[in-house]
Amino acid sequence: MNVFETIAHRESIRSYDPARPVDPQALTRILEAGRLAPSAANRQPWEFFVVQSDEALAKVRPCYGRPWFHDAPLVLAVAGFRDQAWVRECDGTNALETDLAIAMTHLILAADDEGVATCWIANYDPRILRAALGLRAGQEIFAITPLGYPRADFVRKSVKTRKALEEIVRYL
Repeated sequence: MNVFETIAHRESIRSYDPARPVDPQALTRILEAGRLAPSAANRQPWEFFVVQSDEALAKVRPCYGRPWFHDAPLVLAVAGFRDQAWVRECDGTNALETDLAIAMTHLILAADDEGVATCWIANYDPRILRAALGLRAGQEIFAITPLGYPRADFVRKSVKTRKALEEIVRYL
């Protein structure tokens, strides 16, 4: 698939096959896509957590209560360090969230290209994740996603509902 097809095809999946592990080579390519993501001033203020052991999954899964989340064989968490991110001098705006959003986008698009399903989750309990992941001082969790293959009976949506370009673009 080309990048535009991947973007048009990708959707949040809430149906995972717990018996099908993610291909290790696919996982490496997904993580490489995150590593290659651009960041402000190339600071790369991130760390990616691949939660895969039964013990680690048991600690992470309570952070989000949806049953389908517990079916995914892996959970990927993106975290970063605010003090390592670039800061805009004129107003003090810190680029951490932007950098981590770009990295997460690269990760989920690469996953879709590999046939691996994702669902960007921000509605997690950060206290549970901080303890489960062993975050370091100053490290902040940004987003998580399950990683896995959709169940055999999963049906993709045929059309994405999005605003028309005329509603969101201003040519000056």
